[in-house]
Amino acid sequence: MSALVSADSLVATGLSGLVVVDVQWSLSTTAGPPGRELYAAAHLPGAHHVDLDAELAGPPGPGGRHPLPTGHSVQEALRRCGASPGSRVVVYDQGTSYAAARAWWVFRHFGARDVRVLDGGLAAWRAAGGAVTREVPVAGAGTFEAHAGGGMPVLDADTAVALARDGLLLDVRTGERFRGEHEPVDPVAGHIPGALSAPVAEVMQADGRLKPAAELRQLFSAKGIRDDGAPVGAYCGSGVTAAHEVLALHEAGIEAALYVGSWSDWITDPGRPVATGP
Repeated sequence: MSALVSADSLVATGLSGLVVVDVQWSLSTTAGPPGRELYAAAHLPGAHHVDLDAELAGPPGPGGRHPLPTGHSVQEALRRCGASPGSRVVVYDQGTSYAAARAWWVFRHFGARDVRVLDGGLAAWRAAGGAVTREVPVAGAGTFEAHAGGGMPVLDADTAVALARDGLLLDVRTGERFRGEHEPVDPVAGHIPGALSAPVAEVMQADGRLKPAAELRQLFSAKGIRDDGAPVGAYCGSGVTAAHEVLALHEAGIEAALYVGSWSDWITDPGRPVATGP
């Protein structure tokens, strides 16, 4: 089943009965206004904002820049949004769905069963004629209970390197970062030995929406990734854009594991090997 919902269909059916979660977010202050400021400027009617850094990730440290959040943090965030065990949740960001995919993955990991990503985010919603508002809704009183697991496979450093050796581990950062030619964020450049370069930009259309499922299957197949049950995992710098790749793989019919700590966790141990070059 697709984890996406199109802006056209959402505008046509309306938001009634949905828990709508805004996760607009910027990777850094130089990339644009913080997510909460973006939310304050315009969001879908009735949407509650969830902060990626504070609620969809734990504090940065040995586990990387965006390690797993606690179940309590996710539970409180979803309850504030009005989510209960059977709620239909729609998540969105500005348009790339990087942050929305992270929310999709985290919510599913902690037990939310029906979570969809608004394909193309707020930009697609507005292009489809959807109304926006600056009105902040009253905090909800949901009864969602978080339970880790949720059928979303997770990698740590040990299982990631094993997957790079025995399966397929995708590095979804740019080719320059994979090869170690340019590292704008982390103190060490390079990639996990054995990983395959699969930049996340390849799965997206120019307007920020994911490519159609058939195109995604063709793209992944050309890299040797098929829906034959062979283990696949993905990592990035800190586990955000890799969640987007996991979403794209899901749309192609391939279930993949996420290395949540990603490269920012890998390099916290100087004893772990680093590869450079193609």
